[in-house]
Amino acid sequence: MKIKVIDEQQNLQEVMQVLLTHLEPSKVMKFWAACKLGKGDYLELKDKLFAEETVTSLYAKVKQYQDEA
Repeated sequence: MKIKVIDEQQNLQEVMQVLLTHLEPSKVMKFWAACKLGKGDYLELKDKLFAEETVTSLYAKVKQYQDEA
């Protein structure tokens, strides 16, 4: 039987993206801090999480989120 070993960092990034999609960024950061997930290179993670984003696209997402709340 073969099993697929998931890269821990890749898995963490995918989980963080799911959380950021469904929760307020402040809640995600509080969760992150509570779990002590702050190890590693934040700048590298930030670049990967927001690779396709611009200031304009992030502003639009924040605005949409606030309008829906």
